[in-house]
Amino acid sequence: PELKFLDCSLRVCAIPLSAATIWLTVTNRQDNSTYGKLEFSNIVGLQYMVCISAICACYSFIAAISLSVGGLVAKAWLFFVSDQIVAYLIVTSGAAVLEILYLAYNGDREISWSEACSSYGRFCCRMKLALVLYVLALWCFIVLAVISAYRTFIMFEPPSLPSKEVKEEIA
Repeated sequence: PELKFLDCSLRVCAIPLSAATIWLTVTNRQDNSTYGKLEFSNIVGLQYMVCISAICACYSFIAAISLSVGGLVAKAWLFFVSDQIVAYLIVTSGAAVLEILYLAYNGDREISWSEACSSYGRFCCRMKLALVLYVLALWCFIVLAVISAYRTFIMFEPPSLPSKEVKEEIA
């Protein structure tokens, strides 16, 4: 019962974290008189993060309802595979946004990219906050992946140890 409560709670927690990430990212825009307007739709990595956040929120909602309504044992493999996929998708999009933020703050002098956060400071601060919320959603899914793996593999017996006779034949 405690494991089921933790599982359902983490899924429910991932929903507002993902929704807040989407809201912060989609509404993030800043206009600069020198360089022009910057918004999330200009950066493909941010669009990818918004899509994955939406998938995460929808999946979390459906999974939380499914956990509270139906029997969990019949769906253990489905949750295991789905939790793994969502966790990996969050990792990939989070890594892309982390790289975007790194370049925005530091630039890349080898290819003549200057840093952009001195000109678009509010945009960068909101992206950092969105990334922090996104990482919290990732931690929810890392724990969920461990819980679903435990629930899936607990249904099977551990491999049996070979008997003494088999060990002697091998030796």
